[in-house]
Amino acid sequence: MTKKIFHGNFTPDDLAALLLLHFNRGNLEVRKIGSGDQVAVQIRTKIGSQSGGQTAIGITFQAFEDGVVISTGEQQWLGIAASLGYSALTALRNPFTLLGRLDDIAQDLEYINLEEEIWKVLTANVRIKGSQYELSNRLKRIVCDYCDTANPAEAPSCIACGAPMGNKQPRTCKNCGFVLSANEKYCPNCKKLVL
Repeated sequence: MTKKIFHGNFTPDDLAALLLLHFNRGNLEVRKIGSGDQVAVQIRTKIGSQSGGQTAIGITFQAFEDGVVISTGEQQWLGIAASLGYSALTALRNPFTLLGRLDDIAQDLEYINLEEEIWKVLTANVRIKGSQYELSNRLKRIVCDYCDTANPAEAPSCIACGAPMGNKQPRTCKNCGFVLSANEKYCPNCKKLVL
């Protein structure tokens, strides 16, 4: 399960529509459930498709004040593995049968990278809308340790009491958009090193 946070001015419906437009083609079908602040999308192989193995993956979109939290579920791999296994067995018996299974093999290889393709589509379109994993202006505030006043992130000293703010600046993970505290070296969400 992968979870990423996109900060910006868009809704779960906007992002779900991107997946509907991109993946509702060929042997894939997309189903959207819900609207408003919570939306779920399932991308799966059409029932009765003639090439490739069966697969499915779920994506959830949850709105929050400054953007959308997106989570992908575990992709079903068994149908893809069965299709690739069948191709391998028929090739062992007669290598020329691979010519008749090229479409199946190509479809299976495309489905293996389905989750990666979902993130590429979402990331590219969110960047077009002027956002990505960066903090929104509302969240770019730091609280003074002495008087608990919210200050702009770039403020060298507190606007209320004048105390130095130091290097206590808010930041996000460059991989998933999770809001980090100043002393975290690894993102608690994606477990990657934060530079």
